[in-house]
Amino acid sequence: MPFNGFQSITTLVCWQYIRLHPITGPERCIDVDTLDKSAVRRAFNRAAAEYDRHAVLQHQVCERLLSRLDYIRCQPRVALDLGAGTGQAARALLARYRGCRVIAADLSRTMLQTIGRPRPWRRIAQRVQCDAEALPFADASVDLLVSASTFQWCGDLPRLFAEIKRVLSPQGVLLFATFGPDTLKELRQAWAEVDDAVHVHEFADMHELGDAMLNAGLVDPVVDTEWLHVSYAQPQTLMRDLKVVGAGNASSRRRRGLRASETLRRVASAYPRSADGACLATYEVVYGHAWGSQLRRSTVSVAFDRRS
Repeated sequence: MPFNGFQSITTLVCWQYIRLHPITGPERCIDVDTLDKSAVRRAFNRAAAEYDRHAVLQHQVCERLLSRLDYIRCQPRVALDLGAGTGQAARALLARYRGCRVIAADLSRTMLQTIGRPRPWRRIAQRVQCDAEALPFADASVDLLVSASTFQWCGDLPRLFAEIKRVLSPQGVLLFATFGPDTLKELRQAWAEVDDAVHVHEFADMHELGDAMLNAGLVDPVVDTEWLHVSYAQPQTLMRDLKVVGAGNASSRRRRGLRASETLRRVASAYPRSADGACLATYEVVYGHAWGSQLRRSTVSVAFDRRS
């Protein structure tokens, strides 16, 4: 295994997203000009063959996201797995909704090729290569849109959620998981001790995601967050894992070329360690859901306990 294990912080913040104060300035999102989409696509193309062997955390997040469908009553005719990767969520949707047409969409053609081709004796998702911020689907054509660990690769949140709003049917459901700004904070802090360049991806927070959903016209958006810790023996292993799964730094302001071994040793030395000497990597997982333009009142109400 590439890491020592998960530690989940028990405090689960869950709340109905309500904007209490109007936005007084322009919405902040990841600068579109600083997110290199071509670098994102190339990274995931390279990662496709080995992705499932190393993306343990991403698979765990996807499983946690899909479990939330247990509390949403819907029978979609068309379901979209946006940012499908190797098809984990698409396969689960095919199994859950037997009469549903499932579409697996991803920026990486090579990732989609790992899903396989349809066969007469086997149901499989239809594969579509596209950008999440420019969806090639008709208006109001999707009844369920699921996305796991993808929105952090979208630089323009208003455009992303406007596209989602456009393709969702009036009673369509959006369900997503992405990563928040505390993600990889230890690695970011360690690099800050070495230089002032951009080495770690930037992540939008839950307030930005909630505002973007509201401004797009999605109905009753709900956002909640949990924190996962992955334990590594050495920070070099974390950086190698990020590269192997295609989750490296995609900023156009990133430094090109190989990093000197001495630089990496300085980063490793600056990386914070726990009492037992382990290197913990924090992942802030932001979950969200919303409806198209009409709230489906048959949703099951679930009460979340706050634990300390």
